[in-house]
Amino acid sequence: MKLLILNGPNLNLLGTREPEKYGNRSFEDHFADLQFKFRNVELSYDQTNIEGELIDKIQNARKDFDGIILNAAAYTHTSVGIGDAVAAIDIPVVEVHISNTFSREDFRHKSFISPNAKGIIVGFGLQSYDLAIQSFLRDEDE
Repeated sequence: MKLLILNGPNLNLLGTREPEKYGNRSFEDHFADLQFKFRNVELSYDQTNIEGELIDKIQNARKDFDGIILNAAAYTHTSVGIGDAVAAIDIPVVEVHISNTFSREDFRHKSFISPNAKGIIVGFGLQSYDLAIQSFLRDEDE
């Protein structure tokens, strides 16, 4: 199984950005742990602050990956284009968020991705990514 983890804007600052919300660990460190923990899964990771690049990466992923774990960050709540890209591809997407978006500002309660996502995982910190990988593995076993 090949999975692509895509992170959106400002997630390159994990570990230093608002540690009370996002923790004090970089995503690169967590990704290394994911690769070790899920050695039976081929994991790739990319991050961009640019909306159009996220859309390109989502569209191109269908050629090489079995699924996407997507944390579009703030674009989740603003980008019809990213939502449309998720709807347009034929591989499953699990939407993840590190913080519980429903306990935050009202504008974070709306997602343009959720209607076309395989599932949504919010509020479990970086463990949200672990849970998303496990969801793909569970589906593979069924």
